[in-house]
Amino acid sequence: MKLEFTYFDLGAMEAISTLDTPVHRLDPRAKVVTTLVFIVCVVSFGRYELSALMPFFLYPFILLAIGNLPVFYIAKKVLFVSPFAILIGIFNPLIDTEVLTRIGSVGISGGWVSFLSIILRFVLTVGAALILIATTGFNSVCMALERMGVPRVFVMQLLFLYRYLFVLADEASRLMRARSLRSFQGKGMGVRVFGSMAGNLLLRTLDRAQRIHLSMLCRGFDGTIRLLKRMKIGWREFVFVLGWSALFVVMRAVPLPRILGQVFLS
Repeated sequence: MKLEFTYFDLGAMEAISTLDTPVHRLDPRAKVVTTLVFIVCVVSFGRYELSALMPFFLYPFILLAIGNLPVFYIAKKVLFVSPFAILIGIFNPLIDTEVLTRIGSVGISGGWVSFLSIILRFVLTVGAALILIATTGFNSVCMALERMGVPRVFVMQLLFLYRYLFVLADEASRLMRARSLRSFQGKGMGVRVFGSMAGNLLLRTLDRAQRIHLSMLCRGFDGTIRLLKRMKIGWREFVFVLGWSALFVVMRAVPLPRILGQVFLS
């Protein structure tokens, strides 16, 4: 049951991308470019930067509000992949033990500061990517990348990889349901059974993916992504890209939290 819920949860992002809001109606290319500028500005900060990252939370918060996106759903997705960021920076406090600042009598080492910086940058970048997919749809993102000059082979591989997740989850759901119906008194629940199930799952998903590809060819698929909604760049897209990009550059170049702190403390 949990696996089936996860399968349907995979399609929830696509359902959210069909909403009709000002953010959803923007051309996908505008949102892709803005997100890329946002990510570049965020990851360009030094490892000891914390306060300078705070103004960048303005972008995801505004898009969550205007796009009418479920905040807890996006936050849950970010938390789901957060262990990767934790594993990257968890050893920093052990390596970098030099005290950078103090809170009262407690010294904060550079390792802890860099660890928190990694977590903040991870939350910002992954959150922005999820918001992009939630307001655009993965198909539209791939088509925007192709229109922007990304090689078609790479775009198609990316699109098929995403679609393969649905096939994998569907086949895994069927295997788990069949195993639970045939497991009397807890039998057939060992590790050896899961090993054979994993191999069977790979074979079944490969076979089904091949049948899906053949059916696509029979329906005229020629390697081109087609959407019902046409892409069109207008003044709204120019204002969105130029406005946010200029703001990101200003927030990257000017230490706004430090300036505001000096103003309020003076």
